[in-house]
Amino acid sequence: MSNISQLATARRAAPDIVNGKVPPKRRKNADSRPREYLIPDEIERLMDAAGSVGRHRHRDRTLILIAYRHGLRVSELVSMRWDMVDLRQGLIHVSRLKNGQDAVHHLRGPEIRALRRLQREYTGPYLFTTERGGPATAAPVRKILTRAGERAKIGFGVHPHMLRHSTGYKLANDGQDTRAIQHYMGHKNIQHTVRYTELSPERFKDFWKD
Repeated sequence: MSNISQLATARRAAPDIVNGKVPPKRRKNADSRPREYLIPDEIERLMDAAGSVGRHRHRDRTLILIAYRHGLRVSELVSMRWDMVDLRQGLIHVSRLKNGQDAVHHLRGPEIRALRRLQREYTGPYLFTTERGGPATAAPVRKILTRAGERAKIGFGVHPHMLRHSTGYKLANDGQDTRAIQHYMGHKNIQHTVRYTELSPERFKDFWKD
């Protein structure tokens, strides 16, 4: 059997072979970090770290704030446009991907102030842009969070989707209604929401009286 035939047979038997070699298996998230969400104190540290280094400090801090407050996927975050924001009324239209349910969320004071400054400092139709005015992309956002996580000494790797999980955990921990959290997060299936309430320690707070 020729070398080519042997390689083809090996690929059929092990489809993960690349250029004649078997790449190392991707580590499970649980092997590299203890949890897939951040607590509020860690979010604050992350924002402070992002806002203390680099040429786009305010932009980077604000994108973490908006992603966290509204449970955004990174693709939803970078596609946010100014015509989806009403700063006078304090509202933002959240367009969900992955067949999620769109919603209109309220903006609070810190968000409105951050977005007004962002609007003054950058031009273009998108909230989060590059120096050339084009929309930010997912890859730079990942780098921003990785760098901020290291600078904030979070203790494990931080990736964009952790901000969305952090939103769900925070709302559940605050005792918000599960159905309301579902609509806020844009989940079509409430089972995707229940995982946050399952993590909430509030269910157990009265188990021991002293």
